[in-house]
Amino acid sequence: MKRSATYKNCLDRLLTLLDFEKFSGPRGPRVKFNLSRMYALLSLLGDPHKNGRVIHVAGSKGKGSVTAMVSSILCSNGYQVGMFSSPHIHTFRERIRINGKPISKEVFVDLVEKVWPMIQEIGSRTSFGAVTLFETLTAMAFVHFKESKTDFQVVEVGLGGKLDSTNVVDPMVTVITPISFDHMHILGDTLTDIATEKAGIIKKGVPVIVAPQSSEAMEVIRNVARTKDAPILEVESDFEWLLNNRDLKKQSVRIQTIYKTYFVNLSLLGNYQIANAATAIGVVERLQSLGHGISSDAISQGLENVVWPCRMEVLQDSPILVVDGAHNPQSIRSVMASLPTYFDFNKLVVIFGTSRDKDLEEMIKEISLVCPTVVVVKSRHPRAADPDILFKNFQDYQISVSTNKSIADAIEYGLDAAGDRGLVLVTGSLFVAAEVREIVLDIDPELYF
Repeated sequence: MKRSATYKNCLDRLLTLLDFEKFSGPRGPRVKFNLSRMYALLSLLGDPHKNGRVIHVAGSKGKGSVTAMVSSILCSNGYQVGMFSSPHIHTFRERIRINGKPISKEVFVDLVEKVWPMIQEIGSRTSFGAVTLFETLTAMAFVHFKESKTDFQVVEVGLGGKLDSTNVVDPMVTVITPISFDHMHILGDTLTDIATEKAGIIKKGVPVIVAPQSSEAMEVIRNVARTKDAPILEVESDFEWLLNNRDLKKQSVRIQTIYKTYFVNLSLLGNYQIANAATAIGVVERLQSLGHGISSDAISQGLENVVWPCRMEVLQDSPILVVDGAHNPQSIRSVMASLPTYFDFNKLVVIFGTSRDKDLEEMIKEISLVCPTVVVVKSRHPRAADPDILFKNFQDYQISVSTNKSIADAIEYGLDAAGDRGLVLVTGSLFVAAEVREIVLDIDPELYF
């Protein structure tokens, strides 16, 4: 079939849709969501979301990593696995994957062409309003997973849970990774409010695997699970894990579950990734209990082979250059705490850039506690925070701080300042981490702004 559109045409078309990732922020009225538009769109497409076995993953931190780990384990066992995640690092095509690989440009174009008439039809119905970019991508993923005859679909929530466009699925297992303060202008001002939104993915009678949580968030999740008669596995209390060894490429860990002890080489670094791996194993063991064959070798191989960029990822080893997309105070705290455990260095330089809707003061406070040398930068994303504001906030903590006009200059400056035995950490935003990754690895990015 001859295609009537190019990949760029399709991207341009999609970018005309409302994109909350691009413009979300604390100002203005709280955004209202509902799922009626998503159900209507999927109905026009033949209800592709009703096809396949789904693992549904929500949370504030680690949900992408757990999604990638579960997908990698299932792929290692020989299953055909669809994965939907957000945001992307370098290309929209990363959001829809089959067996860990982003879809091709040709497939992306075909999917846009298939869903676009339905997007227009729904948009013409004033009772529904215009379909958003994320809703469109979600629908494209479900269509592709159905066409690819996937054995499993691992679906990451975009924002919140209860009213997220992915919450139309009928999952086999739900997962809630650590919940923290983020997107408060949409999800609520308290941890209880945020946890209530996240716990909205829990379905009646469907098992829920819960990663380590604060007591406040766990209480909400337990109450929702109880009302839904959903069996709950609390990873922190039911499992144990221990770091045995590490190098710049992997960490060797022991994870003990209710049923078994696993010794795995995990390709993702950081103490929090061990907890994520334990959560992923909890998901897989639940699938096993439901009658799905998944070997111990597949678990080990999947965790060793999982690829999830910009999560404490080492791009070079002398000086050590690490990129991590931590974008809230809790994530920043976890990364900063992990650095001395995983790396040997005598000087720390932090290249920091973030979005203006984040908790800038608390993020900067967490970084300042270790007294690094700081370089503040601004990504190309429209939500990027003003470097002058970041600069002043670091100065308030009497931190050695400078600014650079370009991220490329910041990398050069940071590596030089760190010296051969130093460490340069790039953090604060996936957008900044991605731009550094593109420069260092010579990746040609998609540019939208």
